[in-house]
Amino acid sequence: MSARTIVVTGGGTGIGRAVAAGFAAAGDTVVVTGRRRSKLDETVADLGPKSSAVDFDASDPAAVAEALDRLPATVDVLVNAAGGNTAFGRPAPEPGDLAAVAAAWRENFDANVLTAVLVTTALLPRMPEGGRIVSISSIAARRGGGSYGAAKGAVESWTASLAADLGPRGITTNVVAPGLTAGTEFFQGRLTDERRRKNIAETMTGRAGTVDDVAAAVHYLASPAAGHVTGQVLHVNGGAYLGR
Repeated sequence: MSARTIVVTGGGTGIGRAVAAGFAAAGDTVVVTGRRRSKLDETVADLGPKSSAVDFDASDPAAVAEALDRLPATVDVLVNAAGGNTAFGRPAPEPGDLAAVAAAWRENFDANVLTAVLVTTALLPRMPEGGRIVSISSIAARRGGGSYGAAKGAVESWTASLAADLGPRGITTNVVAPGLTAGTEFFQGRLTDERRRKNIAETMTGRAGTVDDVAAAVHYLASPAAGHVTGQVLHVNGGAYLGR
């Protein structure tokens, strides 16, 4: 397979970084994006000379528009890995404080849905036939998780409609939904041993996932071999949730 140009949002850490590393190892040109320039620069230094970084806030329409001149003119694969649970580390809104509740829900929607929608919409004109879009969801979309789970559920629903729109162009769009995954900043140091044991006990494999497990699923969906796979959710959770 000839080298392709890949854009990975949230590519400076965790799952995004592992995804970017796999593409770089295959000889592709990789552009990682995110808000933290220092993390992006560290990643690029590890990925090698065919990689580069573009820093911007993917949830901000103006920032995405401004970044377009710095992004590739042709994008063969877009991986929407930016996101996370913005509720972590913040006090829960008081039930009667509806403004605070609305703000908390909007934060997770912006971080997980708008990041994917805005960057995808901006880059679609640059995607050729045979292009691939893969977005990262979560087991929380099917098993609960408050505003975070609801946001990831929205990503899955949007992906289904996007697949119908882009199918005639030969572009596929799919979702990878991880369960508990080691090697990420997701829990921000708040994952207790008890919760980790509980989550692992729910799997059929008896272990947490890894960022490489998730990256492997992304790489398959981004490959020519997955040309007839679109609008799907690929669950990578060791059987903790059965996507059937």
